[in-house]
Amino acid sequence: MDDLTRDRIAAMDEERLARIEALPKCELHLHFEGAAPPAFIRGLAAEKKVDLSKIFNSDGSYAYRDFTHFLSVYEAATSVLQSPEDFARLTTAVLEESAGNGVIYSETFLSPDFCGGGDVSAWRDYLAAIREAAEAAERSHGIILRGVVTCIRHFGPEKAKAAALCAAETQGDWLTGFGMAGAEEMGKQRDFAYSFDMAREAGLRLTSHACEWRGPQEVVDALTDLRVERIGHGVRAIADPRVVEMLAEREITLEVCPGSNVFLGVFPALKDHPIQRFREAGVKVTVSTDDPPFFHTTMRKEYRDLALTFGWDEEVFTEINRTAMQAAFCDAATREAVLKQLDAAL
Repeated sequence: MDDLTRDRIAAMDEERLARIEALPKCELHLHFEGAAPPAFIRGLAAEKKVDLSKIFNSDGSYAYRDFTHFLSVYEAATSVLQSPEDFARLTTAVLEESAGNGVIYSETFLSPDFCGGGDVSAWRDYLAAIREAAEAAERSHGIILRGVVTCIRHFGPEKAKAAALCAAETQGDWLTGFGMAGAEEMGKQRDFAYSFDMAREAGLRLTSHACEWRGPQEVVDALTDLRVERIGHGVRAIADPRVVEMLAEREITLEVCPGSNVFLGVFPALKDHPIQRFREAGVKVTVSTDDPPFFHTTMRKEYRDLALTFGWDEEVFTEINRTAMQAAFCDAATREAVLKQLDAAL
């Protein structure tokens, strides 16, 4: 093969990757505060005269050693988000970044613990500000956002009840789901059953982080004790064929964040990630960024890396986005409108 032919093949590959990166995207697993651009948090800290220098590297990125330290850095970064106006500005910054990466539909995890301290009245003010900014972003950038309230596992079951009450009191066409995030090694899924029951009875749809750090039993517990319909991460379930079969048979959707999993060392490299094996086993998978600036990723980067690693083409990514929209916690009209956009792009 001569150099000219090699160059043509390389150019064709780049053209294909560019088309894949440009596809409209649907994201189901995005932590709102964790999506805050570092520059935004640094600027807000400067305005408030708060010294957060220890949580940033010399290049301005977030600095942390491991997952436990990541949680503390995350909470330090959120400490400068102190008012509804701050969260409105955060909404604008996050959605501009997402839209710039081709995201047309996003669900974000919101915690009343960070928005009013779990007080329903204060939470309403924060939520109104976030929603107003999200609707403005939809008009200007074409990106649709929906909110999923999350309790924080390592904050304990009692605070989870306050979060669930906030969710139940404000559920509707925009705030559509309830879930759990935080340190997976703390307690059991069943410790939070009361909160999930409250959210379910209010009409909210349910998801929970599980099986990112603990083994496959975490998925079983989330499905059995909390009766969720989606699983955040769930990737270590690959170790137990019976759990993989359960996920496929029950048509449970996994909110998979490949770049996050590799960055945090859940898997040593993307080639070792089980997302393709889940697909081959009939498990519904989606692709998300988790906390993108913390893990040095974007939705464009996720798509490019998956295409290069597993050979996925436009049809595979469109299928994954259709899966995401079928599992999305939104109304039927929104779902159909986004599905039409996906089909038109393909």
